[in-house]
Amino acid sequence: MRRQTATSLPATTINRAMTLGEWGMLLTLSVLWGGSFFFTEVAVKELPPFTIVVLRVGLASVILFAALRLLGVRMPREPRVWAAFLVMGLINNAVPFSLFVWGQTQIASGLAAILNATTPLFTVLVAHVLTDDEKLTGKRLAGVVAGLGGVAVMIGPAALEGFGLAVAAQLGCLAAAFSYALAGIFGRRFKRMGVAPLATATGQVTA
Repeated sequence: MRRQTATSLPATTINRAMTLGEWGMLLTLSVLWGGSFFFTEVAVKELPPFTIVVLRVGLASVILFAALRLLGVRMPREPRVWAAFLVMGLINNAVPFSLFVWGQTQIASGLAAILNATTPLFTVLVAHVLTDDEKLTGKRLAGVVAGLGGVAVMIGPAALEGFGLAVAAQLGCLAAAFSYALAGIFGRRFKRMGVAPLATATGQVTA
């Protein structure tokens, strides 16, 4: 049987409807991701931003390597894969983490969370430009805008009281959201490379 290479792997298929399990995972991720802004607001009162970021990715790396060992997943060693890990680590971890933590030294966690919620909007726009199978549609744009509005409503209007005052910090958070969007598109290549998702997560936080 001929071994499949990265170039011979079938094209990525896009699920058009989410299952109940996928909605559950999305809800769990939302709680974890949203909760990080609260804990960051607590941490920035005691630690410098870059220290928080290093501790965050460093702890994640240790835990993920332990999980790899426990599950018997091997890390790839090819230089091209680690070069991709480095890029992914920059645009999905180092850059957005640093910008959000720095931003929260000047703005509230609620406002930072709302600005973070622009990530899907940026992702839809970036995907429209950089991919062939994720083109912008009216329904997708409406869904993203409705989601962004929902985040703002759930957090409450009080979170917007400081909007426009610490402009640099707010622009930094928007840049972080845009970086996440780029990472979402860049990360598609790891499936073509045959890299397991857990190994991808481990590689990027390590890099």
